[in-house]
Amino acid sequence: MNISKENFQNHSMSKLIKGAVVPRPIAWVSTISGDGIRNLAPFSFFTVASMNPITLCFSIGRADRDKDTLKNIKETKQFIINVVSESLANQMHESSKRFDADIDEFERAGTDFEDGDFIPVPRVKQSPVHMECELDRVIEIGEGNLVLGRLVGYHIQDDVYEETDKVNPYELKPVGRMAGDYSYIRDFFPLPNDDLPK
Repeated sequence: MNISKENFQNHSMSKLIKGAVVPRPIAWVSTISGDGIRNLAPFSFFTVASMNPITLCFSIGRADRDKDTLKNIKETKQFIINVVSESLANQMHESSKRFDADIDEFERAGTDFEDGDFIPVPRVKQSPVHMECELDRVIEIGEGNLVLGRLVGYHIQDDVYEETDKVNPYELKPVGRMAGDYSYIRDFFPLPNDDLPK
């Protein structure tokens, strides 16, 4: 099937894109409001934008335009990206639900927190990796908001860290997003691999 630009309206392009761009890493973003209310929400449109300077980015779409995450980041210019491991998947999903601005998602999701090491934003205590960021810019693209943050601090659990500055993926146990569902990221292989299906 070929779908042209003129034919987009006849298809659910959101489902087709989300189903093909997989697996997507999840940025579990923690922020704090100007009034000191903790906020926590996951975003699966997430990647590295630059390595010099180190800049991470994630997208907040139209349905999330009024999310507290975006408001807080614009207000405080700071946020933390927490990596979602398998043991935190249910808590992450709970924090994805819509709550009023005065609700603490850490508390609602049953997630322990601790203060950031480099910025005054709470982070998920059990998360294996925290990436502390200061806002670089927010770019409005159509109905979305692309948030770019420069890395100012990095924390990794000792059992996930390997010498020569590597991350042990078997200990990291990250969760990925597959369309509307989630996936384990457990199997790794080098290329070329003669065992792959032809």
